[in-house]
Formats: sequence, C-alpha cells, structure tokens
Amino acid sequence: MKNKILLRLVLYFVTSFLIFAIVIGIIFSVLFSRYNLEIHKVELERQAVSVANALSDILEEDSLFETGMNRGMRGRGMRGSMGMMDLYLYLQFIEDMVNCSIWVVDYELGQIDFGGRHRHMQLSLNSGDLPNYAEQVITYAFAGTISTNESFSGILGMPTITTAAPIIFQDGTIPGVVLLHSYISEANTVTSNGLTILIFSMLTAVFISIFVAFALSFHFTKPLNKMKVVALQISGGDYEVKTGVEQVDEIGELASVLDDMADKLAMSAKERAKFDKLRNDFVANISHELRTPITVIRSSLEALLDGVVSDKVKVTEFHGQMLNECKYLERLVTDLLDLSRLQNVDFAIETQVVDIKDVVEDVIRIMSRVAQHKKVDLTFTCNKNNFSAIGDYGRLRQMLIIVVDNAIKFSPEKSSVVIDLEKIVNCIQIHIRDQGCGIPIYDIDYIFDRFYKQRSEHNKTGSGLGLAIAKQIADRHSITIKVVNIPDGGAEFTFEIPLIVD
Repeated sequence: MKNKILLRLVLYFVTSFLIFAIVIGIIFSVLFSRYNLEIHKVELERQAVSVANALSDILEEDSLFETGMNRGMRGRGMRGSMGMMDLYLYLQFIEDMVNCSIWVVDYELGQIDFGGRHRHMQLSLNSGDLPNYAEQVITYAFAGTISTNESFSGILGMPTITTAAPIIFQDGTIPGVVLLHSYISEANTVTSNGLTILIFSMLTAVFISIFVAFALSFHFTKPLNKMKVVALQISGGDYEVKTGVEQVDEIGELASVLDDMADKLAMSAKERAKFDKLRNDFVANISHELRTPITVIRSSLEALLDGVVSDKVKVTEFHGQMLNECKYLERLVTDLLDLSRLQNVDFAIETQVVDIKDVVEDVIRIMSRVAQHKKVDLTFTCNKNNFSAIGDYGRLRQMLIIVVDNAIKFSPEKSSVVIDLEKIVNCIQIHIRDQGCGIPIYDIDYIFDRFYKQRSEHNKTGSGLGLAIAKQIADRHSITIKVVNIPDGGAEFTFEIPLIVD
C-alpha cells in the first residue's frame, strides 16, 4: 500500500522511456536507412568514376587497342582492344577491391563483359535484352552523364543499385560504359548493424533507467511518507508534530501548509480548552449567582406559606427582600442577554455620528442621583468642543454608565469621581477616576472577564457582568480601554475613541 506511488512513478518513468526509445528507433531506422542508401549511391558513383578513369588509361595505353582502332573498328567500339580474358581478370581484381559487380558495355551495346561475380552469365547481351530504364542509364552514360537507378534488379535477380559512368578518352570519345552493381542488401546490412547497436544501447539505458527511476521515485515519495505519518498523528490529536520537510517546491509548500495547520490546530486546541474552562466557570458562576436569590425567594415563600412569619412588618420585609432578589435576577438575565448579543458578530449596532460630550453629560445626569445618594461628587471637565465620533449612542452611554456606577460604588462617602474629556492628536480620551480602594494588582488583568467581581461590602449586589459588557461595547466600537491604579488611591479608566477621518 505504501509503495503504490513509488511503483507507479517507476512504471510511468520506464514506460515513457520505452515509448521514447521505440519512437527514436523507428525514426532512426527510417532516416538512417535513407541516409545510408544515399551515401552508398554517392560512394558507388565515386567508385564507378574511378573504375572508368582507370579503364580509360589502360585502354588508351594498350597497343592492341590502338591497333584495333587503326584497323577499322567501327565507330568507338572496344572489340579487339584488350583480350576478353585480360578484361575479365582485371574486372575481377577491381571487383574484389570495390566489393561490387562490374559490367563493361561497348558503344553499340552489342557486348557486355562481366566481372568474376557474374562469370556464369552470357558474355554477349543485346540492348533488346535490357529493360527500358536500364538502356536509358547506359544511353545517358554514353552521353557523358553519370546516372544511378535500380533498373537492373530484374536481370540480377535481387534489388540492386546500379551506377553507370562513361569511359572517356583524352580526345573526348566514349568507347564504353562501366556499370557498377551493388546489392541493396549490402547497404541495409549497415543500417541493420546501426539499428542493432541502437537497440542494445537503449535496452542498456532502460535497465539503468529502472534503477534511476527507483532512486528518484524514492526521493520523491520519502517526504510524502513523512507527511502521511504526520497527518495520521494529527488525526490522532497530536498537534505538536512537524514534518521536517524543507524543499523549495510544491512538496515543500505542502509540508509547510501541513505544519502550519498543525500549529493552528494546536492553538485551536488550547483555545478550546480555554473556552471549555470558561464555559465550566460560566456554568458554575451562573449557578452560584442564581442559587442565592432563588434560595432566598424560596425560603421566604415557604416561611410565609407555612405561617412561620405572620407579623405584618416581617411579612412586608420578606416581600421587599423577595422583590430585591427578583430585581437582581432580572438584571442578571438582562446583562447575560446584552453580553450574548454583543459577542455575536452578526448582531448589528446602530452607528451614527455622535458627540461624545453629549454622551458624557447624559451619563452624568443619569448617575447624579446615585452619586448624591452615596454623597459622592461627580466632576466633569472638558478642554474643547465638537467631540464627534462614529458609534451607537445608547451603547456608548451604557458603557460609560457601567464604569461610572462602579466608580461611585467603590468610592467612599464625601469623595469625588472625576470625568475628564479631551481631544488629542489621534483620538478622543475619556478619563474616569475615583478615590476608592483601587483594584488588586493580581486581579487587574481579569476585571473584564465574565462574573469577575470583588467580594466586598461595596459590591455585594454586583453580577460580575458589567465590565465584561463594557469591554464588548468598546471592542465593537474599536475603543481601547486602559486601567491603572492611582498612587494616592483609587483607579482610573481611560477610553480612547477613534476620531472621524475626513
């Protein structure tokens, strides 16, 4: 199973090479055969000219030939020149040298002299015995033209290449023609030998290519096997593994993507564990927050129904206590719904151009009664006008009310809560400072978590969701919240609201 790709790559590689070898072999066989035949014809013509020139020199120097010429040889014939036996022996010698069959034809086509290879044939052959194209070759040669064709194949009994070259004397006369016959099979032998060498070379290359294909395929599939092992480990829940593949190609990119996926899954697993913890904490917190008021309401109702409490003053006190617990439950549910909506990215807030100064003044007007009841002075300062920003007026007011309410709640009587509004280069800043006990340094990073609250007398009615809601509202408006403790006492919340970009 694990070697399927390896074997497939080897098969593809070897098959491609075999197809390439077959195509090259066919092309080589056709082209080399033609090329070799053309070379053979050129060489045959060269040999025919050499033999004709040699016979021309011999015949001109032969005194018998000259005597024959003077004694009245008709035309430019060769009869009476060299003796037939001498010509035969000479042609046989030449045939052995050039490895071809040689004929010598006189001017009148009345006699054809053969070399040793065709000594069994008749010594006289009339022109009528020759095929039409063969006679044309001889005729062209007597006209002084060297020509080549395969017209003599029928006479010689097998495919033959024939070249005709004229025997030219110094005075320009042509007493005869030399015919050189070479069997095509001899030319094909060279082609067959070349093709045999090519096939042997390609078979050797195929065997070598098999080993090369295995080596290259193994090198190619090795990182794939590594990635397979890593993928199986990832599917098993191990997100810390790495492929260890470093290549500058598509496989390297795939390995990098796999490693990146493992990192993201590891982060996702950590986030999931964190969210699971938060969920468990949320369930525990909400259960705790609900249990207390429900227990109070239930015990009060049981006491009233059982008649344990009958005094009108006590009954009224029990009713008031149950009402307060119901109000607390209502506020808790409302806060949970608000937080759930704000955490949902699909929940749209109604944004528009708002004046942050109007929002702050509205918050001060609403919270002034709470501050007066606690005997806390609300102070507002502003350095400029026109604090325009983009946001949801109601949500921004809710965010500030939560923080101002906390500031008043943790401030001692006859103290003050200061709200500063200022515009700087990049944003609008709102500073809310109180003179309370401050925030413990080890809790300051968790104050925006759900159900975080200080267990103190000042916060016994808090749900622990207020600052979490404020943080969600700030995030939806791209507002940055900073919290620090004041050295002289108390805490300071700073809101940085983006300005409108013109």
